[in-house]
Amino acid sequence: MSVDTDVLVAGAGMSGLGFAIQLVRKFGTQSFELIEKADDVGGTWNINSYPGCGCDVPSHFYSYSFALNPHWSRKYSMQSEIQAYFRSVADKYNIIPHIRFHSTVEKATWEEESSTWLILVKDTRTGVIQQRRSKVFISAVGALSVPKACEIPGSEDFKGHIFHSARWDHGFEWEGKDVVVLERSTSSFPSSIQGNGCSATQFVPILTTGSRPVHHLTQFARQAQFLSARTDFAYSSSFKSLMRYVPLAMRLYRAKLYADMERDFAGFDIATGASIREGLKQENRAYVERMAPERYVEALVPRTMIGCKRKVLDTGYLACLHSENMELVADDPVVGIEEEGVVTEAGRKVKADAIVLATGFATHQMLFPMEIRGKEGVSLNDHWEKVSAGAPSAYLGTCVPSFPNFFILMGPNTVTGHLSVIFTVECQINFTLRLLAPILRSSRPSLLSPLLPSSSNVAVSTQAARHDSDWLQSRLTKLVWSSGCSNWALHPETGQNIMMYPDWQYMFWLRSIWVRWGDFEYGVVGKEKEVKRGQDVMKRVGMVGGLTAIAAAVAMMLAEGNSTLGSVISDATGKANEATSSLISRRWIF
Repeated sequence: MSVDTDVLVAGAGMSGLGFAIQLVRKFGTQSFELIEKADDVGGTWNINSYPGCGCDVPSHFYSYSFALNPHWSRKYSMQSEIQAYFRSVADKYNIIPHIRFHSTVEKATWEEESSTWLILVKDTRTGVIQQRRSKVFISAVGALSVPKACEIPGSEDFKGHIFHSARWDHGFEWEGKDVVVLERSTSSFPSSIQGNGCSATQFVPILTTGSRPVHHLTQFARQAQFLSARTDFAYSSSFKSLMRYVPLAMRLYRAKLYADMERDFAGFDIATGASIREGLKQENRAYVERMAPERYVEALVPRTMIGCKRKVLDTGYLACLHSENMELVADDPVVGIEEEGVVTEAGRKVKADAIVLATGFATHQMLFPMEIRGKEGVSLNDHWEKVSAGAPSAYLGTCVPSFPNFFILMGPNTVTGHLSVIFTVECQINFTLRLLAPILRSSRPSLLSPLLPSSSNVAVSTQAARHDSDWLQSRLTKLVWSSGCSNWALHPETGQNIMMYPDWQYMFWLRSIWVRWGDFEYGVVGKEKEVKRGQDVMKRVGMVGGLTAIAAAVAMMLAEGNSTLGSVISDATGKANEATSSLISRRWIF
């Protein structure tokens, strides 16, 4: 059966865009589509545009390894510069024509008889639903794409502006107004508590001490975060020239940034990292005592184990607490919303012209609201209900058994508490492309095609996925996220950690390049009983790679009769190895 496209990707954010570019770079294919609900690329960096929005990872490491940028303006870039970077990379590789903006994937169904995905795509402006058929379906929607709804009673009665920080209302003029910032829902929903999160610590200083300050801002936050100093600075023109013109300079700088962040993982182990955490805890308290008003210190110092929540870099938040127009309330939660403002547990009423919800995202509703059905019509949610009591799980956060040719970028247990998500996603992209190589090559016939393994789909085996999940959860019980603190990584019903990866990121990288081929099964369309183990398929790929080298050598000998056999074979083998490397994907991502 014919397909509309070889690969369909849901999402044109950082992960979806990166996957599309690597398809072009590694396979030279133009048979792919991206479905994006917004009006531009960039994902969270396109949608999140609240005042002061920026990144807590250094710019030179928060970028693709295949698209280094020597022109970053500062160590920690702001939202507009990051979004512009993603747009420039999309333009460079001509990805934009492949994107359907203002569109969403409503449903994706695996059809066994044709070994394809039948996908329903909705145009959000017209409501028209179109059917698309593809060999491969990639979810690149991310975990931070659906803002958590307001659960406080009475929100519909409020007469002022009420909006989530991830959907900032730019029509609201805050100068001289009274603003309430809510960082959790109500005391009846402990799983919703977010504490003093990253977004609020970025926009609150802008609203209170910026050029157009509010009349008064009241922030309700019940859980403190570990705040640390942010050493930010603008890059000089000489530094930018160094990055641009000196060979390997950016690679070495990225490697240093990686090493500085990766070493933090040592403190996450409950048993062996105690001394590291204690030192960081004392450092954190000293910083808060030095920067914040004395009356707020106890409310700003976490009682939980350091590392349980990702640390927040201070962007002027502690300093703004000294302002007369700023109040932090940590012991009297909001329990209701009225026409003119909010009501607290103690009965206090706080007037507001606007309420900003900094309540985080619906991380437990992974891939919501897409409906995805694999073999025998089983939905992804039903599969997770059966194998893990509803808690999302995936092999290396990427593959789900009984869902062939389906891959999740930024899937379960791929988040780190210390490193750049782009590093992780690039590992997943390379891993996925290695698995897909035999399938995607079948779309590009060549003289050697009859020798290649005839595979139309690939899926992780049930046993391998179960073993991987068991290892993950066992390892996670020994790390700080299981120390008893409330955090967004834990599934509310099962208590399983569905977000964090329990190992050094270089170990995740190693797993992505040294694929355990025996964990995967390759199938052939129309031959349901013919299942090939991954290692058997890749042996054939390796054999064809060797024949390619020989064929290239012979061709060069015929074309260059005066060349010696040895030199020609050496040259041809080098070119063949380069082609094979491109086929299976490069291993280095620095």
